[in-house]
Amino acid sequence: MSTRPADTSRRGRRTGKKQAEPERFALLGVWVVLIIAFSLIVPDTFPTTANVSNMLASQVVLLILAIGLLYPLRAGDYDLSVASTLNLSTVVVAVLNAQHGWGIWLAVLVAILASLAVGFVNGLIVTVFEINPFIVTLGMGTVVQGLIYLLSNSATISGVDRSLSDAVLTQPFLAIPVGFFYALALCAIAWYVFDHTAFGQRLLFVGQSHDVARLNGVNVARLRWRALIISAGTAGLAGVVYAGTTASADPVSGASFLLPAFAAAFLGSTVLRIGRFNPWGTLIAVYFLVTGITGLQLLGAQQYVQQLFYGGALVVAVIAAKLVRTRGERKRRAEAADA
Repeated sequence: MSTRPADTSRRGRRTGKKQAEPERFALLGVWVVLIIAFSLIVPDTFPTTANVSNMLASQVVLLILAIGLLYPLRAGDYDLSVASTLNLSTVVVAVLNAQHGWGIWLAVLVAILASLAVGFVNGLIVTVFEINPFIVTLGMGTVVQGLIYLLSNSATISGVDRSLSDAVLTQPFLAIPVGFFYALALCAIAWYVFDHTAFGQRLLFVGQSHDVARLNGVNVARLRWRALIISAGTAGLAGVVYAGTTASADPVSGASFLLPAFAAAFLGSTVLRIGRFNPWGTLIAVYFLVTGITGLQLLGAQQYVQQLFYGGALVVAVIAAKLVRTRGERKRRAEAADA
């Protein structure tokens, strides 16, 4: 009888230690320091309503894209076609609405359906033919980019119905664009799916080991397929928001979102839920990065600082994720030995 309380106490100490991990909030703390520092250094431009509103609005498309990317990443898969899918959605909206006179909302529906089709094909090839998703989505992204050039005739298309811009850029209160609230809603949905549904828990299980999940009766292929479809559909939604933001579409601008989306997703996995891709961590990562970029540009840094930030953040985040994963494996082995 005396061993049970001791074991319970030991488990409690381990649980308490896990819950108190201060590194979960490290990036959040650095973000706060950046905000304070830039507010003191450039008080006339950085802490203004206009600048805050601009930072919130400028990252909505990236945040939506990164949230969709979390689904296959949780399942251990990479979707390198998301940027092309975003661009496809934007171009489809512009071509149908501005060039062919379709109603804007019908054009939006077709754009999202086209994006879902990309995810369907990705999932089909990955799961049925058991091919590495890295290769499949890279190739599919190239195919989609070729289709974009065909649809747009390699030219920028302007004249998208202004009602789409109103639905994205309207500032209902506090000078915060409504698009930001759409992104927040997607974060909340992803959080609920990941933490409170069987689908989300199985995604995490599959991401840890496809073989182990399969041996435990999980339909790994179906889950991975669904994750890739969700990723593509969310990229399509990001493309719609992008079309509303710019009121136009060009065949190449979507490619610039790929690296920042991965950087935000991986950097977000070092916040709040360390070692796990999570939506709130991704949101913090997105706005941490834009805070640093904006502050440095206000201080006179050139445009290249953006690439330095995103590229550096991705490298650092991947290294941190690897270190966390290694530490976690050691801890699990130690706990198993204690038991």
